Amino acid sequence: MNGRHWRFFPRKLPRTLTLPKTSLWFNVEVSATRFPDRACLVFYDGVTTYSELKQQAEWLAGFLQRECGVRRGDRVALFMQNCPQFVIAYYGILRADAVVVPVNCMNLTQELGHIVRDAGAKVIVTSQDLYGRIEPLLSDTVQHAVVGCYSDYVGQPAQVPIPEAIAAPRQAIDATHVTLWHDALARRHSPGPHESTSDDLCVIPYTSGTTGKPKGCAHRHRGVLHTTLALAHWHDSRQDACQ
Repeated sequence: MNGRHWRFFPRKLPRTLTLPKTSLWFNVEVSATRFPDRACLVFYDGVTTYSELKQQAEWLAGFLQRECGVRRGDRVALFMQNCPQFVIAYYGILRADAVVVPVNCMNLTQELGHIVRDAGAKVIVTSQDLYGRIEPLLSDTVQHAVVGCYSDYVGQPAQVPIPEAIAAPRQAIDATHVTLWHDALARRHSPGPHESTSDDLCVIPYTSGTTGKPKGCAHRHRGVLHTTLALAHWHDSRQDACQ
């Protein structure tokens, strides 16, 4: 490979990246240690700090391990709209040494069923507005479901109008294989030691299926870390930069 393109490469950007040999979860631990009280997630008037994110992700990880039987390398589906629980669940699954299988929230039951079966996901984290789509899969394909409520993270009182689906109060679900997000965290289970390394799988997103059924794209921690670091360098992202 010739180096003629280096003449046009930005001067202050590194030409190579030295990747840390850690997991993505380690990033949460570092941020929560350095900036425990700093806002991490802002959802309407609800604020989740870095220390709260870490704590809730650990409680969810403990629940997944102790009550759902999740072990290192297991796939856990994540089927939610954009919300704080999505982020917390993403890292909670990683803290449990499992693999996140994010599913497009526009998918219907049949499409969702294909993905969870293909990935081998026996556990799913979802939200009450999407629960009707996973209900037909319970016990047969999905053995455990954790169901969240968006309004739990809105904050009170919200200063702007909130869509009905977001403002809906928490609903009880009477089903053997279902635990509400609020109840799962309330049990405050501590997870076991974090064992994942940079070589472990961390996320398997699926294609849209335009040329057949959706296919999983497997990514390891080191690959996602590479993308994260490269974007941070390229956009000169800094911890106190204005958004």
